[in-house]
Amino acid sequence: MKTKQQTPSYEGRPYAKPEEELVDQGLQFDIGTLLSRRGVLFAGAGAAALGLAACSDGGDSSGSGTTTAASAEDLTEIPEETAGPYPGDGSNGPDILEQSGVVRSDIRSSFGDSTTAAEGVGLDIELTLYDMANDNARFEGAAVYLWHCNRDGEYSMYSEAIANENYLRGVQVADADGVVKFTSIFPACYDGRWPHIHFEVYPDVDSITDAANAIATSQIALPQDTCDTVYAEEGYEQSVENLSKVSLETDNVFSDDSGASQLPSVSGDVDGGFVFTLPVGIDTSTEAGGGGAAPSGGGGGEGGPGGTPPGSEESTSDS
Repeated sequence: MKTKQQTPSYEGRPYAKPEEELVDQGLQFDIGTLLSRRGVLFAGAGAAALGLAACSDGGDSSGSGTTTAASAEDLTEIPEETAGPYPGDGSNGPDILEQSGVVRSDIRSSFGDSTTAAEGVGLDIELTLYDMANDNARFEGAAVYLWHCNRDGEYSMYSEAIANENYLRGVQVADADGVVKFTSIFPACYDGRWPHIHFEVYPDVDSITDAANAIATSQIALPQDTCDTVYAEEGYEQSVENLSKVSLETDNVFSDDSGASQLPSVSGDVDGGFVFTLPVGIDTSTEAGGGGAAPSGGGGGEGGPGGTPPGSEESTSDS
């Protein structure tokens, strides 16, 4: 009599793809694992084996001390901004949000077929999400997809030299304090844009597979004094010239208010890495007007309206 083969399982859940390894069970299986742990995954070998990375358990691993938080009366809604032409969310070509492994806090390395790591000065990014439609309550359970260019100003999945990489992109789920944390590197300043970091906010982790579900899309403006310090380091030489040709007052995204609510608090240094902390007010009662791929055309240049990352085939606006 033949013995019936038992379907492999993990944490009591049968594999979605019994013939594949644990790391290849797909995004929905990863999400199930994430939710079973109440949105808290710890970095290390165990998380790496799942293709997932950690969000903190509330301890201060970033070296930032305490989370920057605005008082209820001072909090403003984060401005809606374009996701640019390189979102990687499926709205303009490549879609990382469908891939198993995208839920991770350390975004310095690619995952999947490549483990190449982006080089540069260390940077931890800590966002505190507030639900403005719910008396500024901490937005527990909201998911943040964050991405930015590398030290050379290139975007993974798009720029020719790193089209096969997916580093400097990842998703984290807000903890009970509304906090998400990412470990990354300091991005470059490329021609025509002020240095920046993109992010999209989703109501929950199940919503991340469709960019249309985003409830906020915005950008973090990098503080000039910190940029000046980092760009003096080896590897960032081109950023010095590019930064000299643009300002927060002339940048096509931040010029309306010089990035007033998008400039983070900063701590740290070049040797130990920097920490950015930023309160993010999200009003779900207003329409999410950002997102989507920016139109092609326009141009970079002397602080002009466009931006052209290295390796792009054409000039693009709102990148």
